Formats: sequence, C-alpha cells, structure tokens
Amino acid sequence: MHPLQYQQTQRYFAQTAEGFEAPATQELAALGATAIETGFRGLHFSADPATLYRVNYQARLLTRVLAPLAVFRCKNRDDLYREARRIDWPGLFSVEHTFAVLANVNANPGLTHSKFAALCLKDAVADAFRERGGRRPDVDRDNPDIWLNLYIEKESATISLDTSGGSLHRRGYRRESVAAPMQETLAAAMVAASGWHGHKPLYDPMCGGGTLLCEALMHLGAIPAGYLRAKFGFQFMPDFDAQQWRRVKGAADAGIRAPEAGLIAGSDIDGAAVKAARSNCRTLPGGEAIQVIQADLHALPDLENRVILCNPPYGIRLEDANLGAFYKELGNFFKRRCKGSEAYIYFGNREMLKQIGLRPAWKRPMRNAGLDGRLAKFELY
Repeated sequence: MHPLQYQQTQRYFAQTAEGFEAPATQELAALGATAIETGFRGLHFSADPATLYRVNYQARLLTRVLAPLAVFRCKNRDDLYREARRIDWPGLFSVEHTFAVLANVNANPGLTHSKFAALCLKDAVADAFRERGGRRPDVDRDNPDIWLNLYIEKESATISLDTSGGSLHRRGYRRESVAAPMQETLAAAMVAASGWHGHKPLYDPMCGGGTLLCEALMHLGAIPAGYLRAKFGFQFMPDFDAQQWRRVKGAADAGIRAPEAGLIAGSDIDGAAVKAARSNCRTLPGGEAIQVIQADLHALPDLENRVILCNPPYGIRLEDANLGAFYKELGNFFKRRCKGSEAYIYFGNREMLKQIGLRPAWKRPMRNAGLDGRLAKFELY
C-alpha cells in the first residue's frame, strides 16, 4: 500500500482566506508550527501530533488543515484512480462511516472538471472497500464523518485527509442567525488586526448576530476556536493519539478566563439581531458579561476612548438604501461622537471607502465569502 505522505514528512497544509496569510503565519508559529511557507491559498507547515491537534483546536484564522496522504504525478483519470487505490482506505475509516470529497483541478491535461476528478477518487475509495469486504461506505455531501481533499495543479496531484473534519470557521456558537452573517474567520482576523487585548472597551454598533462580539470574547478569554466542536478529522488518522489529544485540549481549556463586565458590548437597530447576538454570546464561557442593546446608531451615547469594530451593510443587506449617504452619516458619527477611539471597519463594498469621509491610517485586502473587501483603520482624534 502507498505510504502516507504526512507520516514521512510531518508536513501539513493550512487553508486560509486571501489576505490572512501574514497573521495566520504568526498564529501558526505561536501554536508551535515550524518551517511555515506560503502556498496557493494557504500555508505549508511542519508539526508533531500535539501541535497538529493544537492548531486545529485553537487557530482562529484557518479554514481547514490538510494532512497529505499521497503526492504523485497525475496526467489523467487512470493515474488518479491507480494511485488512490494504493492508499489503505479501510485502515483510515470503516464501512460504517460516511465520506465526501472536495476537489480542485487546475490546468491538468486529462482532467478538466473538478467534479469528475472527485468522482474518480470516490470510485477508488469505494472499490477499495468492496474488494476488502464486499460493502462500501456511503457518501454524505453535507456532514460526512471523513472529508477527503484532492488538489491537482498541472500534472501534480495531492490527496489529503481533512484533519479539521469540516471548515473550522463553524465555531458552533451561532445558534441563531441573521441575514448575510459575517464569517467567523473574518471577524477573528479583524480582532487580531486591531491589536485589541482588553486595554480599552470594545464596541460594535452594528453587531448583527454578534459574530465580532463572540470572536472578541474568544480572543480575550483565550477560548479555543474549536471549544464547541464535537469532533475533528484528526481523530481518524491511523496514528491518532487519544491521550495526547486529551492533554492538548485540557491545557488549552485550563487557560480560559472570564472577561470583565462591560469590556465587550454592542448594539443593533434590529431587535431580532439583538436577540440572536445575546443568544450566541451566551453559548460561550463568560458570554453573559457581554451587553447587547437595541439602539439606532444616533441614539447611542458617545463612544469615546474605545476600540470600535464593525461590519456595516454593504449592499447585500441594504439593497434599496442609498449606501453612499449611509456611509457618509457613519463617518460623521465617528468624527463627532467617537473621540479618542480607533475604528476598524470592514468594507465589503470597497467603493464605500471613498464615501465615509475619513482618511484611513491603513487598509488591507481581506476576502469574505467571495467578496474582495477591505479592512480599514481610522484614528478618531
């Protein structure tokens, strides 16, 4: 059988959104990863098993962490099927488990469609089980036990096990949702970019379902990003060490601390959003200390000497409104009512940066659910 690539190299690949590479590199290094290198849509890194578990459990800026099972030359379907059959699939999971494949194919001479490549890999897995015992595991495209990843670039193919067991942005605290919710990894990146560590109160005046508030709480309270996750893909690795995983999880959970009351707060004009934000915050340790009120922006007291984070509407949620006028009003609020504060604003619509009427101290590209947005910092003297 084909030896597993990650067992030979101890190298893994962390997927992260475009624009997150620099802070994600810092995060990986802080969690113990070494030899970190930028790749296509992510970062290659080295890790021992404990570090791999820690990265999956605590990283806030990553989407998935992949363990390469096989890397090989692939010119067509036959190459893919043959090499995939060399992997000991029944040694990774049983016929009772479900699985799914995510595939990405680019510039391969014999495989032009990602869906067809995914189907070839599924066939190889199913045939390996049939040959061993006559039955094959079922495919579950929504919530499988095992996620497999196939990446083909020209004539180079990599088959990987998703050690995260699904996207890490799904933290589990979003029990109640609102329209067009902010992605958790983007909110975490905003908190990281602000440099906030509790030195000033943090406020989100357009909090929606509370994603930024939850990520601020997790950051300040050292709550692992995977605290509410029931399972991880690394538990299906053939060399998974359950005792080591318990130690890693126990050490991380021991560092959780409750924030001071009033240090994190937010508001929204929509009562349903306020209800969702309160509910979501309270799924996390210390979340009851976060105050969320229903209020229009202009009815708020002055937000002076604070760190303000917000993700204003950018068209998807404000289709009929005059967005330019809305952002101009928002800029006026910051100028007049937020003296001594720093504001970190995400512009899903980059054109609105010109409408806010403030000069940013800096702006950075950050993608969110396919949008090529910008995060901007404003110093409000």
